[in-house]
Amino acid sequence: MSKLPIITLPDPLLRQASKPIETIDADVKRLASDMFETMYVAPGIGLAAVQVGVPRQMLVLDVADDDETPRPITMINPQIIESSNEMRTHEEGCLSIPDFKLDIDRPDWVRVTYLDLDGKLQELRTGGLLATAIQHEIDHLRGKLIIDFLSRLKRDIVIRRFKKQSRDAMS
Repeated sequence: MSKLPIITLPDPLLRQASKPIETIDADVKRLASDMFETMYVAPGIGLAAVQVGVPRQMLVLDVADDDETPRPITMINPQIIESSNEMRTHEEGCLSIPDFKLDIDRPDWVRVTYLDLDGKLQELRTGGLLATAIQHEIDHLRGKLIIDFLSRLKRDIVIRRFKKQSRDAMS
């Protein structure tokens, strides 16, 4: 396993829709393992492959608390097939937008299908933090970021701040 660099705003790759994974091979399994290491070190509870520069439909999640046994989940080509009408507000952060948090309303529960690392079709119905994390990471696979929940004016302010930080880091 190795820690991968996480790309951050304003990298245009974050806005690119990820392509499905056709074959689950050793490279895909190694990427999942590296993504878990990267996510745990960051620290975070979810990470999409595009966030480490691989625009493929894979994400890793683990919403277990620090004092709990880890509960890692790898989702390949995930699809939300049903979601609740009831909404839940949760403060979300993003490893690709460091030090920025935002309250976001999302469906309280989702039903999602995905392939696991053995290529088996799985279905999961879940709520709470895991549902929020799944929706957040699937947004990444579509090129959508948490700042897209802001008004255009506020979003532009955040983007300008990150562009300036990026320029300052290069000089």
